Amino acid sequence: MDLKDILTISGFPGLFKMVSQGKNAVIVENLETGKRMPAHARYRISSLEDIAIFTEIDDKPLKEIFFTIFEKEDSKPIEAPKKLSGDELKAYFEEIVPDYDKDRVYTSDMKKALEWYNILIKNDMIKPDEEEVVEDKVDEKVEEKVEGKVEEKPEEKPSDKE
Repeated sequence: MDLKDILTISGFPGLFKMVSQGKNAVIVENLETGKRMPAHARYRISSLEDIAIFTEIDDKPLKEIFFTIFEKEDSKPIEAPKKLSGDELKAYFEEIVPDYDKDRVYTSDMKKALEWYNILIKNDMIKPDEEEVVEDKVDEKVEEKVEGKVEEKPEEKPSDKE
């Protein structure tokens, strides 16, 4: 799952996908409506890749939280996160991120993260198995090279028969 092209724009609800980049603006597409618009430099734009949740020890990237929710909810959306009370949100979030910083993570942040998760699920953008598969393939190739299973073609040297 690549979240660097998925954006949040302050003052606009929902998530946006970066489509193109112009001189003075980024062209974005709303993931829910499909409408495109320019996001000018005066807007505060953040990539989901750069957003993290405060924990007691270190910050936890939003990507990891989405994976945890994905596994907990069995790849289904969360029902009506907007209607959850503050106590219900805190209890749910404590299941997902047990060590989240209770002083710095507000219920509005929790609600927003759950809404974003739903948008990503509806657009089929959360696929945690992809990363594991890619990492496994890289590990296999490294192991094969170390064990000498990969046959490399010897470099041909130019001959001196000229």
